[in-house]
Amino acid sequence: MASETHLQDDRVVVWFDIDNTLYSASSKISQAMGERIHAYFVGLGLSHEEASELHLKYYTQYGLALRGLKKHHDVDVLDFDRKCDGSLPLEDMIKYDPAVRKLFQDIDRSKARVWALTNAFKPHAQRVLKILQIEDLIDGLVYCDYRIDNFVCKPEHEFYHMAMEQANISDPTKCYFIDDNRGNVDAARDLCWGKCVHFCEKGMEAMEGGRMKQIGHERKQDGDSDVGIVEVTTLEELRQVWSEIFKE
Repeated sequence: MASETHLQDDRVVVWFDIDNTLYSASSKISQAMGERIHAYFVGLGLSHEEASELHLKYYTQYGLALRGLKKHHDVDVLDFDRKCDGSLPLEDMIKYDPAVRKLFQDIDRSKARVWALTNAFKPHAQRVLKILQIEDLIDGLVYCDYRIDNFVCKPEHEFYHMAMEQANISDPTKCYFIDDNRGNVDAARDLCWGKCVHFCEKGMEAMEGGRMKQIGHERKQDGDSDVGIVEVTTLEELRQVWSEIFKE
């Protein structure tokens, strides 16, 4: 991964979410992860019904089930990571896609820096980037550090501020962002990030908070708006949506 130190850099920063964005939801990684998290709840002595209810509650309330587990059950976060993220057979579930690597190669680095922005812990994020063979095309990685008490994550505004600080960028309008989670995109837009894209594979299924959802059928919250957000169904569409940062 390229150096994360940038001084007086006027280029925009392109932020890519990782899971269910850099690879398709058809991989069913979210389902496999959800099953492991459910098993972790049950391993704490909860019934399957209690586990299901708390999984959804913590995901909804805290953005990640682990944050609720840490806060209310004082779990060992590294044990959780080993049994959940770390046990996923990623190498069997996702494959190198030359089109994704070409997309990253075609971003004009004289105009943009490319960072990854994920709610995953660093080892999982690095595994995915390595499998996809784009680790060398990522300038920096902002992740959730499970080891920190009260760590923050998307869609909390503090997480986006932390990301900007790590990338040494102060102007939010110079931030480009793509994520499969609409709430995460809304948060970036609300912080005036300049170019916000919702990656939406309509018709596919994914798991969030232990519950299956059909992508593209998310309920909008009161006050939600599409203003300032572009929706795409493939990463290739970024060549048109963000045409100004791609090589001619």
